[in-house]
Amino acid sequence: MNKVVMYSKDYCPYCARAKALLEQRGVTDLEIIQIDREPGQRDLMIERTGRRTVPQIFIGDTCLLYTSDAADEEDSV
Repeated sequence: MNKVVMYSKDYCPYCARAKALLEQRGVTDLEIIQIDREPGQRDLMIERTGRRTVPQIFIGDTCLLYTSDAADEEDSV
């Protein structure tokens, strides 16, 4: 399985929901990069995607988009 990496912040409800969803889907090897604890990682994240918001989830080199709409859809399932 490809490596799963999530850029996150400590007090981000969307990040918490994304992490819970990944765990529900059976992702056990999840690397979480806290950009508020490691400011240099924020710059790398922006360089990779051009986006400044979190969560940003990568499976291998592919970035998945996780938005509040995705979280709302998951709640309705």
